[in-house]
Amino acid sequence: MSDTFSFEVSHVDGRARRGVFKTPHGVVNTPAFLPVGTSAAVKGLLHRDLEGLGAEIVLANTYHLFLRPGDALIGGVGGLHRFMGWSRPILTDSGGYQVFSLSGRRTLDEEGVRFRSHLDGSEQVLTPESATEIQARLGSDIAMAFDECTPFPVSVDEARVSMERTHRWARRSRTSFLELCESGAPERLTNPGQAQFGIIQGGVFPELRRESVERTVDVGFEAYAIGGLSVGEPTTQMREVAGQTAALLPSDRPRYLMGVGMPDDLVEMVACGIDMFDCVLPTRNARNGQLLTRMGPLNIKQARYAKDTSPVDPECGCYTCERFSRAYLRHLYVANEITSATLNTLHNLHFYLDTMRQIGEAIVFGSFETFRQAFHQTFSRRRQV
Repeated sequence: MSDTFSFEVSHVDGRARRGVFKTPHGVVNTPAFLPVGTSAAVKGLLHRDLEGLGAEIVLANTYHLFLRPGDALIGGVGGLHRFMGWSRPILTDSGGYQVFSLSGRRTLDEEGVRFRSHLDGSEQVLTPESATEIQARLGSDIAMAFDECTPFPVSVDEARVSMERTHRWARRSRTSFLELCESGAPERLTNPGQAQFGIIQGGVFPELRRESVERTVDVGFEAYAIGGLSVGEPTTQMREVAGQTAALLPSDRPRYLMGVGMPDDLVEMVACGIDMFDCVLPTRNARNGQLLTRMGPLNIKQARYAKDTSPVDPECGCYTCERFSRAYLRHLYVANEITSATLNTLHNLHFYLDTMRQIGEAIVFGSFETFRQAFHQTFSRRRQV
């Protein structure tokens, strides 16, 4: 690992781990959930809200920041932390997921990805080298290697071609990253302590996942992420593949599962030894009127809440539940008030971050399995609260 990035596991309960990793902008306790701030902001919230919720790290989107306002502009003012006024750690993705999600707007070859901007239609190119250089100028604490996200469904042969390209791109990403670190040029690397994570691909095929782990670990990143899941495969298959892959990753490095998921997914994946998660679900669903509670999802737009004076979750200690009724929150949503998105997002992120806090405490006290069983007895993603 780099001199400014380290990871230590403090407690283990089964395969679940409690730990902490250090970055140039502070420490992150694991298991950790990363709120997604696509364009250098978590939609609907101020940074002080995130700090009040206890968010220790956020995720920003390389693809979107590359297109607007541009990595050169952000690098010119000293990097993403200074530009967005966030003093805690930041992780940036590489743009690899957009390679997947914008498949209708791009062409892909060995060099990289050529695509049309969703903003103005201009032709743009991302390569392993340019994605690494963009993130270096952004100055995030954790930068992700450029990868190709394997779709679902896909044949084993197609998945292998994609996985092998990701491996070749991983080597190019790492070479570019190390060259930038050695250069020490502040205009190219605004955070000299930046760490780089490699990404494991291979679809839903265990043999490809195993090979991807071996080859990616051989490149020698600071830590490793599991990508290419939660892209349409059944939940049971996602959990099985993620759990199998996590068991193959180095035990002395953080394990990051990208883009997952529902609260019960997080509990199960912690049980498999995964340390970090991100997902747009709590913030996006909040803006669409779905609130997550200890019992399951609640759709605040429903007419049955029009006169309901109870809080979203009587046992929740967030600002939204302490102050406002379901009736009021429904009114805000129906009236299309901006405050609706803010209060709903506050609640959902509190639920996620507090769940991670409770998981961490349970691991410390050796009671994670008890917590896990109790959580599943209460929470159901199919129940209408």
